[in-house]
Amino acid sequence: MMRILKAAQKLELPDWWICAGFVRSKIWDTLHQFREKTPMPDVDVIYFDKTNIEEKEEKRLEERLRDLLPNVPWSVKNQARMHIVNQVEPYKSSENAISKFPETATAIGVKLDQNNQVKLTAPWGIEDVLNLQVKPTPYFMETSALAAIYDERVTKKEWQSIWHKLEIYSITSA
Repeated sequence: MMRILKAAQKLELPDWWICAGFVRSKIWDTLHQFREKTPMPDVDVIYFDKTNIEEKEEKRLEERLRDLLPNVPWSVKNQARMHIVNQVEPYKSSENAISKFPETATAIGVKLDQNNQVKLTAPWGIEDVLNLQVKPTPYFMETSALAAIYDERVTKKEWQSIWHKLEIYSITSA
């Protein structure tokens, strides 16, 4: 994980974080006492840069990361652009975007500061991820459409088939 963090740090992106499954899966693997880490479909690197919101810039950054660590499934997204993709109000920062991820256990990110110390952001805290609970963020409880997206997502992810101790909270069937 430190090699991945150091590679992302080398890009010197504004307001960058590695978030979501990169952090969540490590915690869940540890709490399930897995000897092998669960394979990640991608490593989400996010940043916030209003000066260049072109998707091709994200692809260029992914290529730079692949040059550094070719076996990592990199995904780079500028959160200054993602409100267009997600059809929501513009995000104010990367941390603001993280706060609007679907699950509290996924709304978590890490990065290295200038002293190579790991920094954590968790807008909704770390209790749910540590307690193996999958709950919607307050943002995904604001409308029935967002609630349906949350419920569909947690069903589709089938996380309990990997981490059997998880407790999944549903919004629409509550």
